[in-house]
Amino acid sequence: MSNSPLRVLFVSHTYIVGVNQGKLDAVAATGAEVGLLVPKRWNATQWNKYHELEQPYDRIKYYPAQMYFTGRAGLCTYSPLGVWKAIIDFRPDIIQVEQEVFSLAALELSFFARLFNKPVVFFGWENMDRQLSTFRRWIRKYVFDTAKLNIAGNCEGGELVKKWGYPGPVEVMPQMGVDTEFFTPPENKQANSEFSIGFVGRLSHQKGIDTLIAAAKILHQQNYRFRIILCGSGSDEPKFREEARKLGVDELITWRGGVSHHEVPREMQKLDVLVLPSRTVETWKEQFGHVIIEGMAIGIPVVGSTCGEIPNVIGRSDLVFTEGNAPELAAILARLISDNAFYSETAQYSLDRVHQHYSHDRIAQRLIDWWCHILDRKDKSVYLNSSASSPEIASFNSK
Repeated sequence: MSNSPLRVLFVSHTYIVGVNQGKLDAVAATGAEVGLLVPKRWNATQWNKYHELEQPYDRIKYYPAQMYFTGRAGLCTYSPLGVWKAIIDFRPDIIQVEQEVFSLAALELSFFARLFNKPVVFFGWENMDRQLSTFRRWIRKYVFDTAKLNIAGNCEGGELVKKWGYPGPVEVMPQMGVDTEFFTPPENKQANSEFSIGFVGRLSHQKGIDTLIAAAKILHQQNYRFRIILCGSGSDEPKFREEARKLGVDELITWRGGVSHHEVPREMQKLDVLVLPSRTVETWKEQFGHVIIEGMAIGIPVVGSTCGEIPNVIGRSDLVFTEGNAPELAAILARLISDNAFYSETAQYSLDRVHQHYSHDRIAQRLIDWWCHILDRKDKSVYLNSSASSPEIASFNSK
């Protein structure tokens, strides 16, 4: 057994943005050494912008590499020379690749993991059983034959990995937790004159904004005092504005517009409740809903639909409504407005749940346990800080 620090190399375009690297820094804070193979530049097509690599953390060793087909997650690949140099220089004990198992990048990293005899872990979000080409199915099998562990970002994804034939262990956890120092309850929150119901995200059909608008009409008819705050933008915004006008609730809605990630905590701290009313469409359903755990960390109740992973993230049925069902959503919001005890209980529940399951530290600890299991390192104290906690490994198979 080695007494040297655990060395893990992460590979993902997700971490080109500095704020997304909190999990990696939390891993490094335990005493492990963290490397990051990441594109120098990434085309975020859904936001119509390019991201340049940010390097905010001193404890992360960055390996910027050229990437081909940037912006196309299924087709993109790293410069082979960049992958080679990162592995030779960093000498990882384990590699964690956060790409879908049928992607070309997953195939590429599987090849290098075999070449250098490095154990590799894969993470993916996919929660829909899409029809794949014969080539993509071959990639998936090659990756499965290489992987020591598959991490799924949601429960349905975990079921799919097993259905697709992966014989090894499968764990369910999100790709990233939440920074509970950045997303934190306000020190002295002032009571709102009107109950503030917020949404943060894209203003699109699949996000179910029309359901929230319809619920607003019901609450208004029941004489509740409230305001809807919509933080975000999107191509469907004109349709939603017109819908609000037709239902006579346009004056009860504040269209805040798009906000940067650094502004989100401040906007959430002004809210009394956060709502994620997503709906399933033919090609998409909610894979996690990261905004849920951000709202929880702020210390407010979070209400969500039954779309995809939302119910599992929220974790209690009295805060979940059937997707598209405005009366159910209105009933939950009415209870939060009128029942102070219920409101206080669910607000505290949010804080407890996020610290128990979804902080960067908690996600880092779960990953470390799995890596130790794969590497058969039973005594973590020889290469991690003694303060690092040791939660039990709980595989998807045992749930």
